[in-house]
Amino acid sequence: MKPVILVTNDDGVYSPGLRLLFEAVSDLGETIVVVPETPKSSTGMGLTLHKPLRAYRINYHGMPMYLLNGTPSDIIHFAHRKIVSEIDLVVSGVNIGDNTSIQVILSSGTVAAAVQAWLLGIPSIAFSVAIESGDELEHNILLAETIKKISRTLVEKVLKEGLIDADFLNVNFPSEITEKTRVVTAKPARLRFIENIEERVDPRGKKYYWIYGVPAPLEKNSDTYELLVQKNIVITPIKFEISCPLSAQLARLENILNNVLRSVIYSKKR
Repeated sequence: MKPVILVTNDDGVYSPGLRLLFEAVSDLGETIVVVPETPKSSTGMGLTLHKPLRAYRINYHGMPMYLLNGTPSDIIHFAHRKIVSEIDLVVSGVNIGDNTSIQVILSSGTVAAAVQAWLLGIPSIAFSVAIESGDELEHNILLAETIKKISRTLVEKVLKEGLIDADFLNVNFPSEITEKTRVVTAKPARLRFIENIEERVDPRGKKYYWIYGVPAPLEKNSDTYELLVQKNIVITPIKFEISCPLSAQLARLENILNNVLRSVIYSKKR
C-alpha cells in the first residue's frame, strides 16, 4: 500500500515553494495537498475557533488541492478528520524565508503544521529557504533543484526508517548553493530577531504602533549561523522535552501559597 503524504504550507497556493515540494514527493505515495486560501505566516499553533471553516477543491496548474480558510494547524486537523484518517507523513513548505531559532520556530505557521502533526502522532518535516521572495526560487535553478532532491531524499528516508531521535525535523536551505555548501545538523539559536515597536501618528492625530524585528546577533554553531553565515543546508531535529524541575525553593513557594490558600478559605468561613 502506498504511503499517504500530506503536503501543506503557510504561504498559500501561489507559493513556488509549494509546487517545488509537491513535485519532489508526489510520486512517493498518495499525495494530498491542503493549503490556506490566504497566507498565514507567523500564525503559530493558532486554531480557528471564532468562525466556520470552509474548504473547496481546485486544480492549480495540474496540482489538485483543497483550500481552507484557516491556519496551518487547522489544516492538519481537517486533513486528518475529513479527508483521510491515516496519514504517514506531513511535509510543510517550502516556506519563503528561513525558520531558524527557537523564537521563529514557535511562531512559524510552516513549523506549526509539523508540530500539530506530531501532536497527532504523525511524522513530519518542515522545509524553508532563506530568501525574501518566490521570484528568487523560480530564477535560481540550482537552488530549486537542490531543494527538490534533498527534500525527496529526506522524505524517502523518513518513510522507510521513521524519524531518528526527533519529534519532527526542521530543515532550512540557504539563499544560494555553492561548492562549499554542506548539509549539517545544528541546534536552534534562541533568537532570530530583536523586536522593536515604532510609535507613529495617523492623519487624524491618533497614535498607532508598528512592531518589527531587526536581526539578532548570530550564535555560533546554531542553525542561524550555519544557514546565514556558512550558507549550509541545516537540519534541526526538534524534540519537545518540556521539563518541570522541582527544588527546595519551589517547595517553600508551594508552602507559602498553601498557607495563603488556607487563610482565604478560613476567612470566608468566619
